Amino acid sequence: MLRVSGLSAKQCQFVQPNGEAYVIYGDPAYGITQNIIAPFRQAHLTDDEQEFNTRISKVQTCVEWGFSKICQNFAYLDFKKNLKILLQPVGKYYLVACILINGHACLYGSQTTTYFSLELTSLETYLSNP
Repeated sequence: MLRVSGLSAKQCQFVQPNGEAYVIYGDPAYGITQNIIAPFRQAHLTDDEQEFNTRISKVQTCVEWGFSKICQNFAYLDFKKNLKILLQPVGKYYLVACILINGHACLYGSQTTTYFSLELTSLETYLSNP
C-alpha cells in the first residue's frame, strides 16, 4: 500500500527550512528509510533511545484514538469487505470522515485535546483555514 500510494516519492520533494528531510513515524514492518523512522528495537537501548520510544509512543497512541473515533462514527470505513481500493474513492471517503470528526472535536473536544490539555479550535476557524 505504501508503494502504491507513492507517498515516499512525494515526501522526498519537501524539505524543512533547515534543509532536513521530513520524516514520518512508521510501524517497524516498514523498516527505516530516509523518510520513515521506527521505534528502536535493540535489546539494550540507550537512555536517549528509550526516551524517544516513550515519547513517540504517546503520540502514536493519540493518532490511534483518531482512527478509532473515525471507525466508531463511520463503521463503513472499518468494514474491509465493503471497501474496494482502486475501485472506489476510499481515500475520499476517509478524508470526508476526517473533516467531520475534526469538526466534531472542535465542538466537543476529544481524547487528544483532553490528554494534551489543548484549547479547542473553533469550528469557524477550522473550516476557514486554507
